[in-house]
Amino acid sequence: MKHYLIIALVICISACKNDTQTNVTDTYSKISELKITPIEHATMVLEYNGKTIYVDPTGGKEAFEGFPKADYILITDIHSDHMQLNTIESLDLSSTQIIAPEAVYELFSKDLRAKTNAIINGIEVNYKTFSLETIPMYNLSEEALKYHPKGRGNGYVLTFGKERIYISGDTEDIPEMRKLKDIDKAFICMNLPYTMTIESAADAVLSFKPKQIYPYHYRGTEGYSDIKKFKSIINEKAKGIEVVQLDWYPNTSEK
Repeated sequence: MKHYLIIALVICISACKNDTQTNVTDTYSKISELKITPIEHATMVLEYNGKTIYVDPTGGKEAFEGFPKADYILITDIHSDHMQLNTIESLDLSSTQIIAPEAVYELFSKDLRAKTNAIINGIEVNYKTFSLETIPMYNLSEEALKYHPKGRGNGYVLTFGKERIYISGDTEDIPEMRKLKDIDKAFICMNLPYTMTIESAADAVLSFKPKQIYPYHYRGTEGYSDIKKFKSIINEKAKGIEVVQLDWYPNTSEK
């Protein structure tokens, strides 16, 4: 009888331990929050569960002072407002993995290539802290095709716990964006002549209906896109979508 009691107790302890582990994991995924810090234009820092991601790092090493060193660097395209070699090379990359399109990989030194996962459109990858899907980013209008041809750069959908984050990169309102599902936060570019108008951006957002929309990358050759007007379009047509305006241009009067 004693033997049976001991076995039953061991089974109970094991089962209770497993349940506790499961509950802790579920609770942690719910309470963990994604911290978003804009640096400038398309550059931002994402922090989640003790891991740090630099997105399109520019501005030199000093732009990232006060942040933990990057566990990951995420790059969308080859242009200097997204891929700045001198900034990347100035950072402490001793424990950093770079995620980038193949076109960016081709511009890297041998040492940087060794740290880079070069991925094309349509790929899904699971990392320890998040999962990642690559989404095309490209121009549609004939006069703008020279800026961003299809297949060169990557937009990204990152999943942190139960939250899905879309980073558009440089793109117009492409079908792949319009087909996105279950997006919680979306970073959408809107600058001319390189990407799209605020009207096109709003129309795309209204098609896939993220919970929150973050206008970013809105400085063009003739100044800044009218973010207030963009917000008014969204508010008028979809009151359930929150427009969140962060300070992407801290050194100017434009907000």
